[in-house]
Amino acid sequence: MKAFAKTDIGKKRSMNQDSFYCCEMPVGSFQNLFIVADGMGGHKAGDHASKLCIAQMADAIGRSAHKTPVSVFEEAVAKANEAIYSEAETNAAFEGMGTTMVACTVQDDTMYVANIGDSRLYLLREKIKQITNDHSLVEELVKQGNLTESEARIHPQKNIITRALGTDKMVHADFFEIDIRKGDIILLCSDGLSNMVEDEDMEYIIHQSASLEEAGTVLIEKANQNGGNDNITAVLVEVE
Repeated sequence: MKAFAKTDIGKKRSMNQDSFYCCEMPVGSFQNLFIVADGMGGHKAGDHASKLCIAQMADAIGRSAHKTPVSVFEEAVAKANEAIYSEAETNAAFEGMGTTMVACTVQDDTMYVANIGDSRLYLLREKIKQITNDHSLVEELVKQGNLTESEARIHPQKNIITRALGTDKMVHADFFEIDIRKGDIILLCSDGLSNMVEDEDMEYIIHQSASLEEAGTVLIEKANQNGGNDNITAVLVEVE
């Protein structure tokens, strides 16, 4: 397995509130672990929330005694949520902070995925396929048939999240179990990439790149060329 991760502040933000975790080595019972978190909140609060999410999840997964990947992820999500919520409640500087999260681990020929919010995981085989579902207002409108996918991409309320880590005492993550093959490429990213680059363009860039490093670098460059409206993070994993 090969992996590459990169984050960029983008063109419009004064601070990067994205964080990532990219480990090709075992973490607890997991053979590997990849996470992207996109923080939200006032000055430094979003940055703190995303970093706290990553730290708490990695620590919980490393210590977990649970037997199944989903139960390990459930415990890690709960502990990260509790830590972020508690700090937001007790520290005025972090009031209202929260973060999106998408995480995965590859165990033999199966990928296990957890997500909350609108950071995404894609699987590339011949074509690109979005595995996660956005927890956002515009995604709800798309599901109801009130918006098309193209309208959703440019909707003024695109950034309204309906589910996030740390904003409520309890949180529910989505979980996915996906069969994978040798040669598959996994992309975890914040919405600073997925809002700025069309899925088909991401597919083309990754397929045309000579390495994961080149693909990640060009994806971020493309997002910036298209406006760079938000922080941009990409974690790429190739299944060997």
